[in-house]
Amino acid sequence: MKKIVVLIFVVMAALSAKAQFYAGGNVALWHNDDADNTSFLIEPEFGYNFSEQWAVGATLGFAHNSKETVGFKNAFSFAPYVRYSYYENKVVRLFLDGGIGVSSVKYGDNSEGGFELGIKPGLAIKLNNHFSLVAKCGFLGYRDDYAYGTDGYGFSFGSEDLSFGFHYEF
Repeated sequence: MKKIVVLIFVVMAALSAKAQFYAGGNVALWHNDDADNTSFLIEPEFGYNFSEQWAVGATLGFAHNSKETVGFKNAFSFAPYVRYSYYENKVVRLFLDGGIGVSSVKYGDNSEGGFELGIKPGLAIKLNNHFSLVAKCGFLGYRDDYAYGTDGYGFSFGSEDLSFGFHYEF
């Protein structure tokens, strides 16, 4: 029993010495005067850096419109990903997030499920040892009834797929 406890302690110490957990996300608030609609998005993100190049993480999103006439009322999404960082210097890191996302969107009394499968390029600017500003722009892949974006396949490098956020590394 002592050997198991010591082994668990050694493994946990080794993981925490190299562990690089991060948390962050995106927040959006928008009011459209013409439609008299207010919408918001909350999308926390959590992940773990295995090495300088590889990480895994996930985003959990919730979006809401005050009026259903402009689109959906509520939307939920969950998108796990694998991140590959292909360039890094002391300040800038370029990466690709490859993953699959699932969503549920509520329109009135109806709800619709959707998914996306693809790659999102990104950029992280390191402010200090713990904080980074993160931007993701573009999407290459397939979407079917996904909460954010249009149906189909291909690539998009436009403002529809642009997001800004932050990361805090533990």
